[in-house]
Amino acid sequence: MLMGKVTGTIVSTRKCEALIGSKFLEVQLIKNGVESEQYIIAVDSVGAGIGEQVLLTTGSGARLALGDVNTPTDAVIVGIVD
Repeated sequence: MLMGKVTGTIVSTRKCEALIGSKFLEVQLIKNGVESEQYIIAVDSVGAGIGEQVLLTTGSGARLALGDVNTPTDAVIVGIVD
């Protein structure tokens, strides 16, 4: 699992049918409590917003987080840090 900070939204005019209605967010990764220079694009599954710290899962766990193992995604936001 990864931690990051939402820095922006991504707009896609065309996307895979399984992802229609999904919100894509740009997330700056946090490593050892420090914001890194690495970013990742993730599908939002919890209603996160810009400026919030979030938890992400990647790989096959990301597909499972969306409830469909056939959804083509590699990163999903699964939690908001309080």
